Amino acid sequence: PPEKAMVCFGSMFIELPKAKTREMLLQDQEELDEEINNLRKELRVKVNRLYEAQGKPELKGFNLNPMSAEEMKLINRILEG
Repeated sequence: PPEKAMVCFGSMFIELPKAKTREMLLQDQEELDEEINNLRKELRVKVNRLYEAQGKPELKGFNLNPMSAEEMKLINRILEG
């Protein structure tokens, strides 16, 4: 049916309402984004410790954060004039 979606869980497919499926996917994506950001933060700390242990100076620009979608829209608006 058009109001249902097939979702794969492990090795089986389950038919769920599209709204519920969308909600589950968005929640999973938010959790993955959070986990990715945490891993990036941990990586920065570990790389800095490694450089410190090697007696090298800290990397410059390594602690930069990417711009958000909203910030990119504003930059594009400014560049377009």
